Amino acid sequence: MRSKRLISVLGSGLLMLAPLIACAAGVGSHAVVFVYHHFGVDEHPSTNVRLDQLEAHTVALTMDDAYLSVYTEAYPRLRGRGWPFTVFVSTDHIDRGYDNFVSTDHIDRGYDNYMSWDPMREMQRRGATFANHSASHGHLIRRRNGKDRAVWARRVRADIRRAQSRLEEELGAAPALFAYPFGEYGEALAEIVAELGLAGLGQHSGAIGGHSDLRALPRYPMAGAYAGLEQFRTKAASLALPVVRVEPWDPVLEGETRPRMVAALAPSDTDLDRLACFASGQGRIPVERLGDGACRFATRAEAALPAGRSRYNCTAPSQQAERFSSPMSPASSHRDATRRGATARCSTS
Repeated sequence: MRSKRLISVLGSGLLMLAPLIACAAGVGSHAVVFVYHHFGVDEHPSTNVRLDQLEAHTVALTMDDAYLSVYTEAYPRLRGRGWPFTVFVSTDHIDRGYDNFVSTDHIDRGYDNYMSWDPMREMQRRGATFANHSASHGHLIRRRNGKDRAVWARRVRADIRRAQSRLEEELGAAPALFAYPFGEYGEALAEIVAELGLAGLGQHSGAIGGHSDLRALPRYPMAGAYAGLEQFRTKAASLALPVVRVEPWDPVLEGETRPRMVAALAPSDTDLDRLACFASGQGRIPVERLGDGACRFATRAEAALPAGRSRYNCTAPSQQAERFSSPMSPASSHRDATRRGATARCSTS
């Protein structure tokens, strides 16, 4: 019964995500958000969840891209239990698949794998929520053909606004939530999302707490080998690291191959003596305690990180029984070094 009660709370968590974060007064408030893509679609093993992994007490909070399998496989299971969930939609994909039904071009491009607006309206009537995943699902952090920042910013704003408008036109409403395509964001993009009045969600692992940055909220990706029930239980029980400052905040670090990450934590029960950090492809890396207090630390890869979504993951056991804290937001670059945190004991002296 405990698991079902936990999942029910998580199921409503995303719908109340912005007020939960905005109103959290202390570090005791935590939320865990999961992200799924395909259900029972073997052609996409890296982003797929086998149907036998969706047991009775498992629920997805968020699903990116509005794939058809969300409607055919996930929706009936969640509807039967009355569990709410949110689907992040790239509206151009939906419109192309719908408007081009008289040709095969949309099939050749893969748009037949997406839902159309009618199933979304049906799901919405039954409690599902649909939110902004951009119109184009492009790599929004990239500037095209050396365009300057102003040109890039106009294009990105138009892309995000177009998706918000299409959701409102077709479904009547769209929450103030935005999931970054591919989980990619930089500080400039995050600022645009905030200026548009949206809370941004990435694909970097971690729980959400009272100190989480609304520009880049973490979610746990669930797919392939990482979608099993044991992983779900562990992640669902994780806590948010109370990060009040991290340097560098911008995950896009041009020219950096071994970025040094420095994090400052709010006083909590974090035990930095048990903090461990890892770099993509390198295993455990050194952690340096900073200053007289116990609430600041630094870490750095010992070898160059490859370009792409490289990560720093830091974690420690919590003093709460059988709980670990969860990763922070990404600190990477062209090498997305994601920083991961944990709660266990941190003091100011």
